[in-house]
Amino acid sequence: MTGGDTLPPRDVIVPKSTPVVRAIARLLFVSRWLMAPFYLGLVLALTILLFDFGRQMVQLVMHLNEGGHDPIIVGILGLIDLSLMANLVLMVMFAGYESFVAKLHVDDHADRLDWMGQIGFGDLKLKLMTSIIAISAIRLLESFMDVENKTQHDLAWTVGIHVTFVVSGLLLALMERMMHK
Repeated sequence: MTGGDTLPPRDVIVPKSTPVVRAIARLLFVSRWLMAPFYLGLVLALTILLFDFGRQMVQLVMHLNEGGHDPIIVGILGLIDLSLMANLVLMVMFAGYESFVAKLHVDDHADRLDWMGQIGFGDLKLKLMTSIIAISAIRLLESFMDVENKTQHDLAWTVGIHVTFVVSGLLLALMERMMHK
């Protein structure tokens, strides 16, 4: 033995890799491709969001002269909400696929996004939570812009849900920070 080589103690049994063990390992490794249809489904979800964005944009333009300032702001907030949701879907789609299925191999493409291949699972959780909090804040703002049509009960629930998201996001960020120390 050389200086760096050590043998396991005699009472530790080191199993040899059998064909069954190798087959199970191969099956588990290949099973990651079962996630691919989920990410393809997110492409469809992104398409649905695009359709909804277009529909809301047309409604906003058609009703420009019918209200005042507030309906326009609420309509724009709705478009921002859909945009944030689409960003969220895109982020999950790319980061999830690259983390759990396979690399995208678009390194030489001029439009490659800077963050692709660099977001870990912890970073993805924080980005997702941040997006959810932003979407919740927009919903909260929409509710307050339309306060005359909301009950105090509805407003209280909206505020409570938003505060819950904010506290959850802070706790998630704190846990991630503690894990990296």
